[in-house]
Amino acid sequence: MLAAASTPSVAQDFFENLRKTFNSTGNPPPAKKQTTTSPPQIFKNLKRAFADLSAGTMAPSGMPKKFERTVVNYKTQQAPGTIIIDPREHYLYFVLADGRAMRYGVGVGREGFGWHGTVKVGRKAEWPGWTPPPEMIARERSKGIILPAYMEGGIRNPLGARALYLYNGSGDTAYRIHGSNEPWTIGRDVSSGCFRMVNRDVIDLYNRVQVGAKVVVL
Repeated sequence: MLAAASTPSVAQDFFENLRKTFNSTGNPPPAKKQTTTSPPQIFKNLKRAFADLSAGTMAPSGMPKKFERTVVNYKTQQAPGTIIIDPREHYLYFVLADGRAMRYGVGVGREGFGWHGTVKVGRKAEWPGWTPPPEMIARERSKGIILPAYMEGGIRNPLGARALYLYNGSGDTAYRIHGSNEPWTIGRDVSSGCFRMVNRDVIDLYNRVQVGAKVVVL
């Protein structure tokens, strides 16, 4: 109930995206700037808006009920807006005010790929593209699995509907908090060090988190 009150609904986001798309065609900028939205871009925006609506309302089949998004009492010295991840319990907490937090279920790194530390959200992306790191490509090739060098963002993309890119003092860590099309993996040790969420939860988190937010992995 509290989540719905503090974040725009998926339907509201959907219609706002549609409004922006059609406004960009009905009120184009001066011709000299040559920035008018082209028909292919219009269709791309519409496709993304419908994908958001689908991802944000689809019930996560196979995810245990205890990992559903909920507001909980949560004592911490971290400031509101901070993300805290507890890999052992498979929970991600977004710190709210007054001793509360929004809690989400997550899938975490499998044996040998877990880590802990303090990083930050370096950037955010909607329906992000995926570039597998070279070591992952080599590791999967040894199993007979050929990964693409790059995959466009979309419903079949392993990063799902949203991604938060985690940075440290040296730059991009290559770890992400991202969506997933495999809700049954939430609550498990399954990834190569990234933190996966069901798509409707990562959309909710994406709308709350600011670039530069602190991320603590316990």
